[in-house]
Amino acid sequence: MATDLKGVIQEKYGEAARRAAAGAARTGCCGTGCGCDDPITTNLYGADDTAALPAQAIAASLGCGNPTALIDLAPGQVVLDLGSGGGIDVLLSARRVGPHGKVYGLDMTDDMLTLARGNQRRAGVANVEFLEGEIEHIPLPDASVDVIISNCVINLSADKARVLREAFRVLRPGGRFAVSDIVVRGEIPAQVRRSLELWVGCVAGALHEDEYTRLLEAAGFSGVTVEPWRVYRANDARQFLTDAGLDVDALAPEVDGKVASAFIRATKG
Repeated sequence: MATDLKGVIQEKYGEAARRAAAGAARTGCCGTGCGCDDPITTNLYGADDTAALPAQAIAASLGCGNPTALIDLAPGQVVLDLGSGGGIDVLLSARRVGPHGKVYGLDMTDDMLTLARGNQRRAGVANVEFLEGEIEHIPLPDASVDVIISNCVINLSADKARVLREAFRVLRPGGRFAVSDIVVRGEIPAQVRRSLELWVGCVAGALHEDEYTRLLEAAGFSGVTVEPWRVYRANDARQFLTDAGLDVDALAPEVDGKVASAFIRATKG
């Protein structure tokens, strides 16, 4: 399934990148077609955040939160964004770490990397580097990063435990993990879990909030917190379920209130 999932993700993200580059409207969370008014992706960034960003970076934003608002960044720090997409969180972080800091964006989709590098040029930002690779195999040395951020991407991995171990590896002692992601707060029906379409939409691949904590601690992290901040009701999931060909009315009571966007923080002790 992992190989099939990777191909579906690359196809969806590649399509989203091409749409953004062409000036089309933003798609929904993690490359779904839910549209720019879906409840997961709306109202994540303030006007002050986006005013100086290229329109293409905003159009390619497919996340479920604003990880740059989760953590204080200091001048000179090194930041890594897992699954950096069109580069919105990389560019926002680059402002905060300043010219003596560095921000890496890691993505596996060629079209997204092309778009992100173009957005970097348009923004005139020099302290950024976009890397091609998978979040399960981060192409950076041990203890080379101060802060890891991510925006609704770890859910897309078929091996989340490895992602978190890799994050721990590349962080320096005292380094911080601060991501936005989708979490599950109850049992999700099996037919939703089996749907690749919903997995790419960040729902079917979501970890239970307790499992997220367990995997972070197993990787070596301490001080783990999972803070749900936007809980989704049955009607919020209606279009996701319909697009996947599922019976909305039958499943709605089983998903109501069980999925949330969350801020997840941890420290490498």
